[in-house]
Amino acid sequence: MTDIEQILANEVENDKTPSVQYFLFNQDSILKSVQLGFANISKQKPISTNTTYNAFSVTKTFTALAILQLAEQGKIDINKPVVQYLPEFRYGTEITVKHLLNHTAGIPNPIPLAWIHLDFEESVFDRNKFFQPIFEKNNKVKSKPNEKFTYSNLGYVILGQLIEKVANTTYEEYISQNIIRKLPINPNDLAFTIANKETHATGYHKKLSFSNLLLGFFIDKTKFMEGAEGKWRPFKKFYANGTSYGGLIGTPLAFIAYIQELMKDNSALISDKYKQMLFEENKNCNGKNTAMCLSWFVGELNGRKYFAHAGGGGGYYCEIRIYPDIKTGSVIFFNRTGITDERYLDKLDNFYINANR
Repeated sequence: MTDIEQILANEVENDKTPSVQYFLFNQDSILKSVQLGFANISKQKPISTNTTYNAFSVTKTFTALAILQLAEQGKIDINKPVVQYLPEFRYGTEITVKHLLNHTAGIPNPIPLAWIHLDFEESVFDRNKFFQPIFEKNNKVKSKPNEKFTYSNLGYVILGQLIEKVANTTYEEYISQNIIRKLPINPNDLAFTIANKETHATGYHKKLSFSNLLLGFFIDKTKFMEGAEGKWRPFKKFYANGTSYGGLIGTPLAFIAYIQELMKDNSALISDKYKQMLFEENKNCNGKNTAMCLSWFVGELNGRKYFAHAGGGGGYYCEIRIYPDIKTGSVIFFNRTGITDERYLDKLDNFYINANR
């Protein structure tokens, strides 16, 4: 057993997660993969390459890519004020599209744990109606434009509305047509709904944990969760209310295909010129780096620069990453709750990056 496999086996064996999938890859092939544990504990159902997960905030990278595609088409200027495209925008005339993309608009970020609905409610869920009172309640900015980095899910709700307005279609349809269908994958492997309930990983939360006590303050556990299964309590199948900040559901291999295509020169998704804009680290108005590009975080591991994004919430946690200098990427998916950006991939990629300097 390799060091990577041992680390991940310990996670499963010590009940830190019901399952985990890790992949390291280059533009063309998988270099390392580890898949351990159960997609469903009560059914003793092992995970597989067909297992799908709620990817939460990793969706933001697709939203940013869509905005850059529209900019490339001349339909959006990211340096122009948002109000030029959305006259109803309530946060002033100085905030630009770029400020939303790099989280420097100062728009509030109310706690998002309650922002989900069950899968059977999807057909009647109206996200604009849902978010209207939230925007009304959080109608003042927390800082001046580009004064500082302030992560905001609401900012990405607005970007989703902007895509719909400019592209004259739904957010989901735009992403499906212009990103997902350009990838060499089955469209059901990356979507905004659960295409196959049998292959969707059940999301779990540790039963005996402080965070489980706190969870009751954020969601109605009797509505959104099932009874305990051993040391875990499962979530019922649900969707994020904010599709453009957290709605994607897919297999790890589908997200790998997305990253592989992004890493290519002359990508089918975006030109090199606009890709450079996507991955350019933002400096605030005082000239200091914010460790954030247009939706992608910037980091470094053993001297190697990387771009990354995590996706976490009730029942699921994942990370995606690109090492641009060596055109290598990695992903990890858990079916357990993750709330913070754990940078878990540092622990695993470290072995490969060390070996290939």
